Amino acid sequence: MSKIAGVFADLKAKNKKGLIPFVTAGDPHPDLTVDVMHALVKGGADVIELGVPFSDPMADGPVIQRSSERALAQGVTLKQCLANVQQFRQKNQNTPVVLMGYANPVEQMGHAVFAKAAKAAGVDGVLIVDYPPEECEEFAKQMRSESIDPIFLLAPTSSQERIHHAAQIAAGYIYYVSLRGVTGASNLNTQDVASVLPLIRQATSIPVAVGFGIRDAASAKAVSKTADAVVIGSRIVQLLEEAKKGEELVVLERFIYEIRQALDHD
Repeated sequence: MSKIAGVFADLKAKNKKGLIPFVTAGDPHPDLTVDVMHALVKGGADVIELGVPFSDPMADGPVIQRSSERALAQGVTLKQCLANVQQFRQKNQNTPVVLMGYANPVEQMGHAVFAKAAKAAGVDGVLIVDYPPEECEEFAKQMRSESIDPIFLLAPTSSQERIHHAAQIAAGYIYYVSLRGVTGASNLNTQDVASVLPLIRQATSIPVAVGFGIRDAASAKAVSKTADAVVIGSRIVQLLEEAKKGEELVVLERFIYEIRQALDHD
């Protein structure tokens, strides 16, 4: 059983829902990333998605785009992201870390080299936004060979064929994009989410995490009624962007704690 699968099994046994925050590596400052990761765990995160900054993040709204621009301007690379995970592992061996990003940096490194480097750093899952599941059997196999869960996106526009392909090769969890659009959009419809998740669960027993458009305790709680976990990214990145220097960790931990409380209590 993978580390991610173990977390979800434990959550299910406790009748709890997962909390998966996203942050961009290197934002707001490269030397703060590992401390941010620890603050997320202290606040109540079950899994961390660490974004690999990229110059053309097609699925991301303006908030996360700006975070990538800030990180790239400070020289943050895929190798630096792996170094962040490795440093995080010096104090935390238990919280799963998922690298989330785009194909170009991985292609430049090469699948085999990337898989081995990610494993050595302590990465537990990889989600490449522009890798469609029906074209990624070999990539998924490469990740699995290093005990890394290949995670794939599904969306409201996903066909039954794509759902089937994702179900066949994904591990850890399926990331369901809750709306048509980019991250941070505000047109979340929880009824739409509730209507689609059963179709995914007909194809797979892998947990389903829902993201895009979840910004606060109320929306997280509403989505968690049907999802196995909620993913929050843009709002967290925005809080880091707006926080006064020196207060970032306190602001972040407080926000995550509020979401954790909402998920755990009626």
